[in-house]
Amino acid sequence: MSRTPAPVNPVSMATVAARAGVSIATVSRVLNHQEGVTSKTKAKVNLAVEELGYRVNQLANSLRTARSWLLLIMVPDLTNPFYIEIVRGIDRVARQHGYFMLLCDTGADPGRERSAFELLRTHRADGAICLDPDSIQQGLSQEINALPWVACCEFDPAMPVPYVGIDNQGAAAEAIRYLLSRGHSRIALIGADPAYLYARQREAGVRQALAEAGLTLAEEWNIRVTSLSFLAGAEAAQQLLDCPQRPTAVFAVADALAIGLMHSLQEAGLRIPDDIAIMGFDDIAMSAQLNPPLTTMAQPMDELGAEAARLLLQRLNAPDTPLTGRLLPHRLVSRGSA
Repeated sequence: MSRTPAPVNPVSMATVAARAGVSIATVSRVLNHQEGVTSKTKAKVNLAVEELGYRVNQLANSLRTARSWLLLIMVPDLTNPFYIEIVRGIDRVARQHGYFMLLCDTGADPGRERSAFELLRTHRADGAICLDPDSIQQGLSQEINALPWVACCEFDPAMPVPYVGIDNQGAAAEAIRYLLSRGHSRIALIGADPAYLYARQREAGVRQALAEAGLTLAEEWNIRVTSLSFLAGAEAAQQLLDCPQRPTAVFAVADALAIGLMHSLQEAGLRIPDDIAIMGFDDIAMSAQLNPPLTTMAQPMDELGAEAARLLLQRLNAPDTPLTGRLLPHRLVSRGSA
């Protein structure tokens, strides 16, 4: 005997309204990011949506609004665990509002990004979230500023585009002050391609904190890598091992670099943190599982993605409403490596 298939969305908007203690019209306004709803009411509705697993009926909405219900997410490197956590945050908010994600691994290539933005011009995607370098965004600014997109992590505050990120310079300076407080004065930096805004800002933070202590960043201890990978961290370790005088502490601008660095230094016989202290940036899940666990500057990765998605939805639903950028808080996580 055949079974009747379960409904695609067994939770109705009326059920959400009942759980939140509001009207169906209010639920609709919240889900469509319309004005006239207090922040307290929005929070109640969003909580009910999350608890009940409510999903917007995309087919009905597509017929009514002519939207594609696709959000384009442009990521420079999908192998980086940091970006994956951000994408999860985007997806969580997108699904609540009936959207699917279309992931594009651009490889930080302007040509790929230009092709991706073509999906917006042709209305095959409703909006985009871009994590590519701010230099690429600036290069394409004349072509893309009129399109519905927001910048996440990488952004140019001078561009008329909503953005979400963190205070990279302040976070890096705090990391160096932490290492200084642990008695280190010979501190190395494993940095990234200066085409990225975060790389420039974090190096500036390192130099700022060292200058405050009357120190400078030695040229042989300022190592820049071309990718944020475990392998790149391992290769940076070899450069440090070859230095005539080794640093007593290393700050890496990404946890993936710090992890590759740690493994190679340990294989070379160095004890962490006794012989050399290691500090990362991001707080990816693997960081807490190392031996010793990695001290790092934590970014709110999931919330960065979620906030970027909220900004984009606001821009789609109220295109004439000015939106400003937002910086989320970072957090020092002290563990055994430094």
